[in-house]
Amino acid sequence: MSTDTKKYLVTGGAGYVGSVVAAHLLERGHRVTVLDDLSTGFAEAVPEGAEFVQGRIQDAAKWLDPGYDAVLHFAAFSQVGESVAKPEKYWENNVGGTLALLAAMRTAGVRKLVFSSTAATYGEPRTVPITESEPTAPTSPYGASKLAVDHMVGAECAAHGLAAVSLRYFNVAGAYGSLGERHEPESHLIPLVLQVALGRREAISVYGEDYPTPDGTCVRDYIHVADLAEAHLLALDAMTPDEHIICNLGNGNGFSVREVVETVRKVTGHPVPEITAPRRPGDPAILVASAEAARERLGWTPSRPDLAAVVADAWAFAQQQEGARP
Repeated sequence: MSTDTKKYLVTGGAGYVGSVVAAHLLERGHRVTVLDDLSTGFAEAVPEGAEFVQGRIQDAAKWLDPGYDAVLHFAAFSQVGESVAKPEKYWENNVGGTLALLAAMRTAGVRKLVFSSTAATYGEPRTVPITESEPTAPTSPYGASKLAVDHMVGAECAAHGLAAVSLRYFNVAGAYGSLGERHEPESHLIPLVLQVALGRREAISVYGEDYPTPDGTCVRDYIHVADLAEAHLLALDAMTPDEHIICNLGNGNGFSVREVVETVRKVTGHPVPEITAPRRPGDPAILVASAEAARERLGWTPSRPDLAAVVADAWAFAQQQEGARP
């Protein structure tokens, strides 16, 4: 990995993954500008040392100039249910906003991009573990909007010489120091289970217990947010002009909902009552990534595959946030 000091624009850098990536860039001695409208992010999540600009990605041309070496793009709405109810919000922001960002990059001559994509582009996979050759068939406007951006980025590379990497995340979890996961409303399993451990929820709902899995509950691939951040830094050095690289990011291991709940019980020492609920439409039984392409193209291997360690970091952050509540 290059040690030369560079200047990066991190869109959505007040959010969960964006803030952790910005922190990693700063730790490597780079200069970082965070662009975030704070519609879902938090100003206090912007790492110390980063320049913060409150604004929309649609207006990125106001701040982007030839002095930037690359853009790392995390600014997106990401609630699947909301995307079904308000698809226009996701097309306007995720797709329209990225279109404006790409135009601003062309004008400024910034020719490197790392894009925060998602495993939701695959929909319900035919084979597991999922490789990048799996057909893309998203089941929500959120997944469709991210897939549309992947197509936009590929076309930009072919037509205008952009060098780009799309990283398709599976289930990101854990925390990095004082930076961790928080959404309003919360929809991710590990923070929801931790809210039960904290006494903020009475029980965790387990949606379906009759899946074709060892314990009947859904199986997912959990990746530590710090491992995810490392992949973004490696991607900056792996990309070449005119090429669009797409890589899955996951551990290659699956953990069921009940395994996650039991791990939270062991890590926190608190009881976590369960409520069995009907299956949710569109929930595949198993989503596990093949990260072989990331290993080959980026030189990336996750170093924190242990679920208990992921939960322990998330628990420390959740307790920190609980202590800060008024």
